[in-house]
Amino acid sequence: METLKFTNGWLDLDKKRIDEINLFNEGYKHFLDQGKTERQCVTVSIAQAELHGFRPISEFEQLVAGDKVYFINRHKNVVLAIIGQRPISEGIRYVVSHIDSPRLDLKPSPVHEKCELALMRTHYYGGIKKYQWASRPLALHGIVVTKTGRKVDIAIGEDDSDPVFTIPDLLPHLDRKVQRERKADEVLKGEELQIVVGSIPMTFDDDKIKDTVKHHVLTKLFEKYEISEPDFISAELMLVPAGKARDVGFDHGIIGGYGQDDRICAYTSLEAIFDIDTPEQTAVCFLVDKEEIGSTGATGLESRYLEFFTGELLVRQAGGQYNDQMLRRCLWQSYALSSDVNAGLNPLFESVHDVQNASKLGYGLVLTKYTGHGGKVASNDADAEYVAALRRIFDDTEIKWQTGLLGKVDEGGGGTVAKYLAHYGINTIDAGAAILSMHSPFELSSKFDVHELYRAYKAFYLQAL
Repeated sequence: METLKFTNGWLDLDKKRIDEINLFNEGYKHFLDQGKTERQCVTVSIAQAELHGFRPISEFEQLVAGDKVYFINRHKNVVLAIIGQRPISEGIRYVVSHIDSPRLDLKPSPVHEKCELALMRTHYYGGIKKYQWASRPLALHGIVVTKTGRKVDIAIGEDDSDPVFTIPDLLPHLDRKVQRERKADEVLKGEELQIVVGSIPMTFDDDKIKDTVKHHVLTKLFEKYEISEPDFISAELMLVPAGKARDVGFDHGIIGGYGQDDRICAYTSLEAIFDIDTPEQTAVCFLVDKEEIGSTGATGLESRYLEFFTGELLVRQAGGQYNDQMLRRCLWQSYALSSDVNAGLNPLFESVHDVQNASKLGYGLVLTKYTGHGGKVASNDADAEYVAALRRIFDDTEIKWQTGLLGKVDEGGGGTVAKYLAHYGINTIDAGAAILSMHSPFELSSKFDVHELYRAYKAFYLQAL
């Protein structure tokens, strides 16, 4: 009789496979370093896609098996598709990951001066522990669009010669009354998340000009970028941890870095679709935005963009024979991996996990049948038949996988984009990697798991269900 037992993937690996894992992860670290925002992820992804033969959908009038196409939505979504041997109307294999991560966004009017320091006000994006963002080097990334329509790309704090920015925390000698007695989520309050951006006052001929440090900062920005204070209103500027992804541990088995939730799945799903030719069913890699704040807006999965690009694929294959029911039928016969991360078993806080059902670093792909909170609220709950089919695929292709849950039932929980895919009738399950320190500025993943995700997504694209 078969018993349930998951084992560590590092066991019994030969040197060739270990070298393959290490080489693959060098590419992953580079992707993390180059794609710290969703716009940067789109740029990096499209550059790589074109090297692998993908072309804009606008270049295709009639789609045939083997065609490689891509879509871009508002510079924050990427869709890569390889047309399969079977008609698109018979279903698609979707792997869907999100490329936004928790961060600090600049407010529309951010710059002010206090105590002869120039500061910028921020608004946090997604679920963060606010205190983790203080007293650490931060980089400023994003885009400014002036009133004339000129676009200015900003990336300050990654090069060794760049300045960085930081939130000044309170010293322990003086925090007893003001800070130490606060609850963890108020150690730093939202309005206290302000970055230092300048300290040198500027001399003006006009004595009536106040806030000379602020004016000095604005002068520097105009000199270098030709942007002025009102231009912050039409900008998307965000603070992310400065620095590169790094190996962690004496054995170099773990990667530490910002944004692994969920760029670990984005990178591996990209590499998987790059490495296939003409699948039986059309394969789609869909990188989405806004998951960390509820998948809202025109670039989140709650939008109708999945319908838009899937309908466009159908139209360009079927020509004048298209009708709306073909789209519904296609979606209902499709399969998806909501490729998002899970809470890895934390050795320092083991009590919040149901250890028997917790995922572990180094154990491979995590299949999460349901997420949600409390009584599975706001969850997709994958069909047993679909879970069984995936078990067969991964076992037959010798891919390490495990199950996972987001902690004990009453400890909290969370959600993914799975429910938005299931809304269309797409067979959907969450499938990603175990992560430690999730949503922190320095998340941890296993190099083995990164490579195993790639292998799992590739198998999902190619194997019969």
